[in-house]
Amino acid sequence: MPLSHDHIRTTVETYLARHPHERRQLGGLLDALERPTDITSRSTFTGHVTCGAIVVDPLGRVLHVLHLASGKVLAPGGHTEPADESLAAAALRELHEETGIPPQAVTPWPGYEAVPFDIDIHDIDAHPGKGEPGHQHFDLRFLFRLHPATDVPVVLQEEEVGGIEWRPVDRVTSPSLREKLLKLPPKTESDTANASALIYNDRGEYLLHLRDYFPGRIWEPGMWSLLGGGREPQDATLEHTVRRELAEEAGLDIADLTPFGTEYASDNAGASVPIAIYAGHWNGDPRELRLTEGVMLAWFAPDDLHRLRIADTTSDLVRRHAASLPANASSIASQSGLASHEERRPASPHGTVLNVIGVHLYLERPDGTVLLGLRHPDSAFAPSTWHVLAGHCEQESAITCLIREAREEAGLRIERQDVELVHVVHHIDRSGDRPRMGLFFRARTWSGEPELREPDKCTQWKFWDPAALPDDLVPYTRVAIEGIRAGRLYSETGWA
Repeated sequence: MPLSHDHIRTTVETYLARHPHERRQLGGLLDALERPTDITSRSTFTGHVTCGAIVVDPLGRVLHVLHLASGKVLAPGGHTEPADESLAAAALRELHEETGIPPQAVTPWPGYEAVPFDIDIHDIDAHPGKGEPGHQHFDLRFLFRLHPATDVPVVLQEEEVGGIEWRPVDRVTSPSLREKLLKLPPKTESDTANASALIYNDRGEYLLHLRDYFPGRIWEPGMWSLLGGGREPQDATLEHTVRRELAEEAGLDIADLTPFGTEYASDNAGASVPIAIYAGHWNGDPRELRLTEGVMLAWFAPDDLHRLRIADTTSDLVRRHAASLPANASSIASQSGLASHEERRPASPHGTVLNVIGVHLYLERPDGTVLLGLRHPDSAFAPSTWHVLAGHCEQESAITCLIREAREEAGLRIERQDVELVHVVHHIDRSGDRPRMGLFFRARTWSGEPELREPDKCTQWKFWDPAALPDDLVPYTRVAIEGIRAGRLYSETGWA
């Protein structure tokens, strides 16, 4: 099915959060997104979307093709197709079709995995032979790097492309694109292509994976290691890589994964391999997971690692992460070695699972409309989905957290005496996930208008009629809003 207007609108709004001064010049695209016509169809002659691939080689040159129909030298690109899963995927498909360069030969430029590097609106001349009147292209251009030492034979799309040319940045044909490329910092992240998950629980233990003993066939055969693996063409970021590997290897979905650093290990040939490490919290039973690779999964305390067949780099990594956590009785004992395995106690009573506490702002204007924010498409939780302003409690009270989050995320000023609790949702995504308690507070009055203070998390704020909420709304948020309108104080979701 064609790409949805919501997907395109979210992508455009995310771009405009970085380039707010371009909103006026992109007015034609924004207006088109409000019309019911299919903006992805090449037969929509009021204007339609195209996608381009801006490819930079290791020498800093930019790929151009000679477009036969127009006689112009342009970046590769073209119309979207119903099978395209995303706008960036459409750009990669066009790159392959026009030049023969496959998607796996390039990597999204860091920071531009799902956000266009440039958006340009330009006029297309009428083509009477095809029955096409003059119209506009809304061209969303995505930035990629060609992998070093890539040797890909060029296979031109003969009916559309007359040749290719690698141009220095100062000779890029598009003025807006040239201006942005000239401002682009030359230094980028290393070509890390592997990612692993450092998963820990409330008892200060770490989830380790016993690999199959197949020497020469797999990395670290017969050793305890972290779950993870190599980046694949469909992975837009290394976080996508580690999430896909967790799902494929163990059927595991960790709600919150945060970057911990980059480690270096040696592969079977002795070469140094960088690995991006993401840390996540989980309190489940590994025996209930669906393991598809390796022998088993198990929890281990840092003090017990010396008893395992484990790489020194992995052991050191676990100990460093354990030392970075807030100190409590069990973690201090584990790190210091003063307590035996039998003397260590969990951080909470046996059978107790700590719940994540989330605070949520129910902000209702006098006309009855309610404030929602559209989450960033790269968000680990509910990407491209509407949600109330929310955050997790840190070492603070719930109301203090609410006031802080409202100021940090939207520039809203709320006083403690103007806040009241209006609903509680106790929810869980699925069995084995960490339970969450969502506290919804109403602000009876506030100062300021919602601003995009954190565009990497939220791409727009909008007041919605609670009787006509968006379809792509976080499910438990919908439950809470319905409960507030009905006068209910408590709801549960996901426990069935």
